[in-house]
Amino acid sequence: MIDFILHIDTHLSNLVGQFGIWTYVILFAIIFVETGAIVLPFLPGDSLLFAAGAISMTEAGKEAGLNHWVFMLVFFVAAVLGDTLNYWLARTGGRSLINRKPFRYMIKEESIHKAEEFFEKKGAASIILGRYIPIVRTFVPFVAGVSDFDFKTFFRYVLIAAFSWSFLSTGAGALFGNIPFVKEHFSVIVLGIVFVTILPSIISVLRSWLKKK
Repeated sequence: MIDFILHIDTHLSNLVGQFGIWTYVILFAIIFVETGAIVLPFLPGDSLLFAAGAISMTEAGKEAGLNHWVFMLVFFVAAVLGDTLNYWLARTGGRSLINRKPFRYMIKEESIHKAEEFFEKKGAASIILGRYIPIVRTFVPFVAGVSDFDFKTFFRYVLIAAFSWSFLSTGAGALFGNIPFVKEHFSVIVLGIVFVTILPSIISVLRSWLKKK
């Protein structure tokens, strides 16, 4: 998984070469499962969108029939459906679910608590902000469902979050992903993306640690 994330451009190129237009379906499934399945929060999100936007602008991507505008739509729909499924799974039996095997081994109580704290501090805005933070974006919809947060309000914020996330991340890849410097240092760029997206979580942990001290 680490190798896939660090060299996501190479793996995605191989995927496009092997599956062509079906790459849309495969990437849709990855983004949908990242939040919808609850138990797979470690799947690549932001870096995958960036790489997809970049490859859609290459000759190989164009020959395969890929388009960054279509990718934006695909990722938008996948994110909305994933968050919605996550919400309703939590609302209809979230607490009992995480106490059963094998979910209690996959869904860490610590991750739930972090998402709850984030949700309590930011309120409804956490649905938008959480979409940009790996792992947190998987558990914020779950916490919203468990706490019986109003679905209409939840869905409205999910639409905003999913649209902005898919547009900005994929668009950035399409605009900057094929610049020679970016292509030569793609792994470093991906690490930078990962670091920036988890930075709020790191700051939150440090603040909690300092308060305890």
